[in-house]
Amino acid sequence: MLNSVFPKIHKEGYRFLAIAVIITFICLLFSKALGLITILLSIWVYYFFRDPDRISIQDDSFLVSPADGLISNISEIDGPIELSLENKKFTKVSIFMNVFNCHVNRTPVSANVEEILYKPGKFLNASLDKSSEENERNYYRLKTKEGDDIIIVQIAGLIARRIVCEVETNQSLVQGDRIGMIRFGSRVDIYFSNRKILAKLGQNVVAGESLIAVK
Repeated sequence: MLNSVFPKIHKEGYRFLAIAVIITFICLLFSKALGLITILLSIWVYYFFRDPDRISIQDDSFLVSPADGLISNISEIDGPIELSLENKKFTKVSIFMNVFNCHVNRTPVSANVEEILYKPGKFLNASLDKSSEENERNYYRLKTKEGDDIIIVQIAGLIARRIVCEVETNQSLVQGDRIGMIRFGSRVDIYFSNRKILAKLGQNVVAGESLIAVK
Protein backbone atom coordinates (compact mmCIF):
# COMPACT_ATOMS: atom_id res chain seq x y z
CA MET A 1 0.00 0.00 0.00
CA LEU A 2 2.77 2.42 0.99
CA ASN A 3 4.66 1.71 -2.23
CA SER A 4 1.65 2.75 -4.29
CA VAL A 5 1.53 6.13 -2.52
CA PHE A 6 5.29 6.66 -2.21
CA PRO A 7 6.94 4.54 -4.91
CA LYS A 8 10.70 4.21 -5.02
CA ILE A 9 12.50 6.52 -7.39
CA HIS A 10 14.92 5.69 -10.17
CA LYS A 11 18.60 6.22 -9.36
CA GLU A 12 18.75 8.88 -12.09
CA GLY A 13 16.50 11.02 -9.89
CA TYR A 14 18.60 11.13 -6.73
CA ARG A 15 20.72 14.09 -7.83
CA PHE A 16 17.78 16.09 -9.15
CA LEU A 17 15.72 15.48 -6.01
CA ALA A 18 18.64 16.49 -3.77
CA ILE A 19 19.11 19.72 -5.74
CA ALA A 20 15.38 20.49 -5.58
CA VAL A 21 15.28 19.93 -1.80
CA ILE A 22 18.34 22.14 -1.21
CA ILE A 23 16.82 24.93 -3.33
CA THR A 24 13.57 24.56 -1.36
CA PHE A 25 15.33 25.05 1.99
CA ILE A 26 17.15 28.12 0.70
CA CYS A 27 13.97 29.64 -0.72
CA LEU A 28 12.07 29.04 2.53
CA LEU A 29 14.64 31.19 4.34
CA PHE A 30 13.68 34.17 2.21
CA SER A 31 10.05 33.69 1.19
CA LYS A 32 7.25 31.36 2.20
CA ALA A 33 5.56 31.84 -1.18
CA LEU A 34 8.73 31.02 -3.08
CA GLY A 35 9.34 28.12 -0.72
CA LEU A 36 5.89 26.73 -1.49
CA ILE A 37 6.63 26.87 -5.21
CA THR A 38 9.89 24.98 -4.76
CA ILE A 39 8.18 22.43 -2.50
CA LEU A 40 5.78 21.72 -5.36
CA LEU A 41 8.77 21.50 -7.72
CA SER A 42 10.44 18.96 -5.41
CA ILE A 43 7.27 16.87 -5.32
CA TRP A 44 7.14 16.94 -9.12
CA VAL A 45 10.80 15.83 -9.37
CA TYR A 46 10.07 12.92 -7.04
CA TYR A 47 6.96 12.05 -9.03
CA PHE A 48 8.75 12.26 -12.38
CA PHE A 49 11.51 9.84 -11.35
CA ARG A 50 9.18 7.35 -9.68
CA ASP A 51 9.93 3.72 -10.49
CA PRO A 52 6.94 1.69 -9.30
CA ASP A 53 6.78 -2.07 -9.46
CA ARG A 54 4.62 -3.41 -12.28
CA ILE A 55 2.98 -6.82 -12.68
CA SER A 56 3.24 -8.18 -16.23
CA ILE A 57 0.99 -10.87 -17.64
CA GLN A 58 4.00 -13.22 -18.09
CA ASP A 59 2.57 -14.63 -21.29
CA ASP A 60 4.82 -14.18 -24.31
CA SER A 61 1.96 -14.51 -26.76
CA PHE A 62 1.21 -10.93 -25.68
CA LEU A 63 3.32 -7.78 -26.02
CA VAL A 64 2.99 -5.41 -23.08
CA SER A 65 3.60 -1.71 -23.38
CA PRO A 66 7.26 -0.64 -23.13
CA ALA A 67 6.29 2.79 -21.77
CA ASP A 68 3.69 4.81 -19.90
CA GLY A 69 1.92 7.37 -22.05
CA LEU A 70 -0.45 8.05 -24.90
CA ILE A 71 -0.50 5.99 -28.11
CA SER A 72 0.08 8.69 -30.70
CA ASN A 73 0.55 6.59 -33.83
CA ILE A 74 -0.13 3.08 -35.16
CA SER A 75 1.16 2.30 -38.64
CA GLU A 76 2.49 -0.36 -40.99
CA ILE A 77 6.05 0.56 -41.85
CA ASP A 78 9.43 -0.72 -43.01
CA GLY A 79 11.84 -1.69 -40.24
CA PRO A 80 14.54 0.72 -39.06
CA ILE A 81 17.29 1.17 -41.64
CA GLU A 82 19.71 1.67 -38.76
CA LEU A 83 19.27 -2.02 -37.89
CA SER A 84 19.30 -3.16 -41.55
CA LEU A 85 15.61 -4.10 -41.31
CA GLU A 86 14.35 -1.73 -44.01
CA ASN A 87 13.24 -4.65 -46.20
CA LYS A 88 11.00 -6.15 -43.53
CA LYS A 89 7.47 -4.95 -42.75
CA PHE A 90 6.49 -4.12 -39.17
CA THR A 91 3.62 -2.68 -37.22
CA LYS A 92 4.88 0.38 -35.34
CA VAL A 93 3.18 1.71 -32.23
CA SER A 94 4.38 5.08 -30.91
CA ILE A 95 3.87 6.00 -27.24
CA PHE A 96 4.30 9.65 -26.27
CA MET A 97 5.36 10.33 -22.70
CA ASN A 98 4.65 13.75 -21.23
CA VAL A 99 6.46 15.19 -18.22
CA PHE A 100 3.90 13.68 -15.83
CA ASN A 101 4.26 10.07 -17.04
CA CYS A 102 6.57 7.54 -15.44
CA HIS A 103 9.61 7.43 -17.75
CA VAL A 104 11.01 4.00 -16.89
CA ASN A 105 10.85 1.73 -19.96
CA ARG A 106 10.31 -2.04 -19.95
CA THR A 107 10.68 -5.00 -22.28
CA PRO A 108 7.35 -5.99 -23.88
CA VAL A 109 8.21 -9.69 -24.06
CA SER A 110 10.74 -12.20 -22.75
CA ALA A 111 13.64 -12.08 -25.19
CA ASN A 112 17.37 -11.88 -25.74
CA VAL A 113 18.99 -8.51 -26.45
CA GLU A 114 20.53 -9.01 -29.90
CA GLU A 115 21.68 -5.45 -30.56
CA ILE A 116 21.73 -1.99 -28.98
CA LEU A 117 22.43 1.02 -31.17
CA TYR A 118 22.68 4.64 -30.03
CA LYS A 119 22.18 7.44 -32.58
CA PRO A 120 22.90 11.07 -31.66
CA GLY A 121 20.55 13.66 -33.10
CA LYS A 122 18.31 16.66 -32.57
CA PHE A 123 15.80 17.40 -29.82
CA LEU A 124 12.60 18.06 -31.76
CA ASN A 125 9.15 17.63 -30.24
CA ALA A 126 8.88 13.84 -29.73
CA SER A 127 5.25 13.84 -30.87
CA LEU A 128 6.36 14.74 -34.41
CA ASP A 129 6.76 11.75 -36.74
CA LYS A 130 10.10 13.00 -38.09
CA SER A 131 11.58 12.81 -34.60
CA SER A 132 11.99 9.05 -35.14
CA GLU A 133 14.53 9.85 -37.86
CA GLU A 134 16.14 13.07 -36.63
CA ASN A 135 16.14 13.01 -32.81
CA GLU A 136 18.64 11.42 -30.47
CA ARG A 137 17.52 7.82 -30.02
CA ASN A 138 18.48 4.37 -28.78
CA TYR A 139 17.51 1.13 -30.56
CA TYR A 140 17.02 -2.27 -28.91
CA ARG A 141 16.71 -5.31 -31.14
CA LEU A 142 15.16 -8.14 -29.14
CA LYS A 143 14.86 -11.74 -30.31
CA THR A 144 12.13 -13.94 -28.85
CA LYS A 145 12.54 -17.67 -28.36
CA GLU A 146 10.43 -18.16 -31.51
CA GLY A 147 12.92 -16.05 -33.46
CA ASP A 148 10.73 -12.95 -33.84
CA ASP A 149 12.34 -9.50 -33.96
CA ILE A 150 10.88 -6.96 -31.54
CA ILE A 151 12.36 -3.48 -31.83
CA ILE A 152 12.19 -0.84 -29.12
CA VAL A 153 13.31 2.73 -29.86
CA GLN A 154 13.75 5.34 -27.14
CA ILE A 155 13.46 8.81 -28.68
CA ALA A 156 14.56 11.96 -26.88
CA GLY A 157 12.11 14.86 -26.94
CA LEU A 158 12.09 18.63 -26.91
CA ILE A 159 13.47 18.93 -23.38
CA ALA A 160 14.74 15.37 -22.91
CA ARG A 161 18.52 15.39 -22.72
CA ARG A 162 19.48 11.93 -21.57
CA ILE A 163 18.57 8.43 -22.72
CA VAL A 164 19.50 5.84 -20.11
CA CYS A 165 20.15 2.24 -21.18
CA GLU A 166 20.25 -0.36 -18.41
CA VAL A 167 20.75 -3.59 -20.37
CA GLU A 168 23.54 -5.11 -22.45
CA THR A 169 23.73 -7.15 -25.64
CA ASN A 170 23.26 -10.91 -25.15
CA GLN A 171 21.32 -10.26 -21.96
CA SER A 172 18.20 -12.35 -21.37
CA LEU A 173 15.12 -10.39 -20.34
CA VAL A 174 11.82 -11.45 -18.80
CA GLN A 175 8.63 -9.70 -19.88
CA GLY A 176 8.27 -6.46 -17.94
CA ASP A 177 11.96 -6.12 -17.00
CA ARG A 178 13.29 -2.56 -16.90
CA ILE A 179 15.50 -1.63 -19.86
CA GLY A 180 16.13 2.06 -19.18
CA MET A 181 14.50 5.47 -19.04
CA ILE A 182 14.40 8.85 -20.77
CA ARG A 183 14.53 12.11 -18.84
CA PHE A 184 11.88 14.82 -19.30
CA GLY A 185 9.31 14.15 -22.02
CA SER A 186 9.94 11.79 -24.89
CA ARG A 187 8.64 8.90 -26.99
CA VAL A 188 9.05 5.14 -27.30
CA ASP A 189 8.33 3.22 -30.51
CA ILE A 190 7.78 -0.54 -30.63
CA TYR A 191 8.07 -2.49 -33.89
CA PHE A 192 6.66 -6.00 -34.28
CA SER A 193 5.22 -8.34 -36.91
CA ASN A 194 2.91 -11.38 -37.09
CA ARG A 195 0.78 -10.16 -34.20
CA LYS A 196 -2.73 -8.75 -33.88
CA ILE A 197 -2.83 -5.19 -32.58
CA LEU A 198 -4.85 -4.77 -29.38
CA ALA A 199 -4.00 -1.19 -28.49
CA LYS A 200 -5.94 1.75 -29.92
CA LEU A 201 -4.92 5.18 -31.08
CA GLY A 202 -5.35 7.70 -28.26
CA GLN A 203 -5.24 5.02 -25.57
CA ASN A 204 -3.30 5.67 -22.37
CA VAL A 205 -1.04 2.73 -21.57
CA VAL A 206 1.02 1.56 -18.60
CA ALA A 207 4.51 0.14 -19.06
CA GLY A 208 4.79 -3.56 -18.32
CA GLU A 209 1.03 -4.05 -17.92
CA SER A 210 -1.10 -2.72 -20.79
CA LEU A 211 -1.48 -5.16 -23.69
CA ILE A 212 -0.27 -3.89 -27.07
CA ALA A 213 -0.60 -6.96 -29.32
CA VAL A 214 -1.20 -10.72 -29.30
CA LYS A 215 0.18 -13.55 -31.42
